[in-house]
Amino acid sequence: MELDQYFEHASGRGMLATADSSGKVDIALYGRPHFIAKDIVAFIMSDKLSHANLKSNPSAAYLFMENSDAFAGKRIFLSKIKEEENSQLIDVLREKHHYVPKHENNTKSKYLVYFKIEKVLPLVGSGA
Repeated sequence: MELDQYFEHASGRGMLATADSSGKVDIALYGRPHFIAKDIVAFIMSDKLSHANLKSNPSAAYLFMENSDAFAGKRIFLSKIKEEENSQLIDVLREKHHYVPKHENNTKSKYLVYFKIEKVLPLVGSGA
């Protein structure tokens, strides 16, 4: 199954890990990746720690854990390639996935951050 199809059907939670230029790590809950191309995904971000870290260190990892008794899911290793501030595509993606922010101040800037998928592994193990 292709990765974009996996995320269309899988149920679970995701976390994005980033680190600053000195290696100090942060991890935050994130929604599913938006597939732009087969090996390009994007996340909608506020101007918080994860976004700040990506300014000095373009590497990130996304962990998705399925709602299951088994340890099932994906680990996706990413490299930031570009970003857009307040892109109209953000609204399109949110509408497509029926997401309406309820607690966010909609006047703050949002960023659509694009990543190249470097490697995909299962939640547990090396995938070999």
